[in-house]
Amino acid sequence: MKKADKKKREWLVTAAVILAILFAAVSWNLYQEKKLAAAEAQLWREQAGTSQKEGKAGYGQVQNTIEYKGKTYRRNTYVKAILCMGIDRREPLTETKTAGAGGQSDGIFLVAQDTARNRVQVLAIPRDTMTPIPLTDLSGNILGYDTQHLTLAYAYGDGREKSCQFMCQAVTELLDGLQIDGYMAVSMGALKPLNDAVDGVTVTIDDPELEKRDPAFKPGTSVTLMGDQAEAFLRYRDTGKSQSAVARLERQKGYIAGYAEAVKKKASREEGVALKLLETAAPYMVTNLSKDQYLDMMMAFIGSSQQLGGDDIRTLPGEGAETRIYDEYHPDPEGVTQMVLDLFYRVEE
Repeated sequence: MKKADKKKREWLVTAAVILAILFAAVSWNLYQEKKLAAAEAQLWREQAGTSQKEGKAGYGQVQNTIEYKGKTYRRNTYVKAILCMGIDRREPLTETKTAGAGGQSDGIFLVAQDTARNRVQVLAIPRDTMTPIPLTDLSGNILGYDTQHLTLAYAYGDGREKSCQFMCQAVTELLDGLQIDGYMAVSMGALKPLNDAVDGVTVTIDDPELEKRDPAFKPGTSVTLMGDQAEAFLRYRDTGKSQSAVARLERQKGYIAGYAEAVKKKASREEGVALKLLETAAPYMVTNLSKDQYLDMMMAFIGSSQQLGGDDIRTLPGEGAETRIYDEYHPDPEGVTQMVLDLFYRVEE
């Protein structure tokens, strides 16, 4: 063997050894981080008294009656639970994806539609809420369940129906067995056309950080969002700050109230607004509701006297917590139960 070839061979062997050591070190660090995250999640489960809750009654099992503080509550069939999700994918939700490539559910809102009183209320659920979700392999086969961030339940699916089903099951598990009556997932690509279709949405700027994103977002001012401003307002957060997703959720709640008002104003001037909005959203949307169902929902709200805002839009009870890796939001079990009962159940006589 030539001297040059021998040196080249020795260099390649050395490089391979170095890469192997680096790979082992990285793998070990990831393994340690996974162990730490699992330990933190297990500690929270024990403190909350919900360890392995899915093993008791079956994961995502629906409970039509709840016993609470000596009373029996039965699901109010007049109040429908519709899970609405904003997905961090820009393109239309027309193609299925492998697990991990379909995006996450960055906006999670459960609509309580009271069909008897023609009224809606909204429960905003932080994306970082810690709750049992299904875990899958790349082919979508369920490997088990673990307490992780709720937003990841969508990511473990196919980016379409299976992702929505995983989210519905996870929310049912989170909310004491509440049956989800329907779902709608919309990609962020729909933000601009839907916002502009109602001639913009007026919001109040109360976050000084937003001015970094757009000079028009001056604290204390009212801005009518147009074009790309809607996405900037709804999606911006400083990931370097603790619980930035929860702070952003409060901003999103304000936008929902503003959008509802804008829709009603638009509908008072033009006919067919509801149908036009749904046609605009359709390419970006996955839903198990029929066109007639969600059109009737929107028409009922437009025709009602309700001005969505204040106590009509609530946040899931709980508190934020910092870990070494990611922010978490830990639901308050008793507070969650009380809110679920208030929104979706009635006392059985």
